[in-house]
Amino acid sequence: MSDDELNPVIHTPARLRIMVTLATLRDGDDLSFTGLQDVTGLTPGNLITHLRKLEDAEYVTTNKNGSGVTARTSIAITHDGRAALKEYSTVLRQLLDSAGQSQQP
Repeated sequence: MSDDELNPVIHTPARLRIMVTLATLRDGDDLSFTGLQDVTGLTPGNLITHLRKLEDAEYVTTNKNGSGVTARTSIAITHDGRAALKEYSTVLRQLLDSAGQSQQP
């Protein structure tokens, strides 16, 4: 991937929502699976699928605590995930700025 390409792992709208939501948390904080589902509006199946892609890229971590009815899955953004989102934002801003400049009279 070159410096001027958008990260395809993050660029998917659902994964971008997940990353932005998790990036609002302080380092070391996490969000429950159901909390992340509520904020993003994704179905459980869709959320699991997108979280797997983000985990494979090492952008998020998931942690399951407990079992049965009291089980809680928490999700957190990793340092690499924050860095990737920051780079994605920078590239997107550059692309938008260059598009705006090319339309100037």
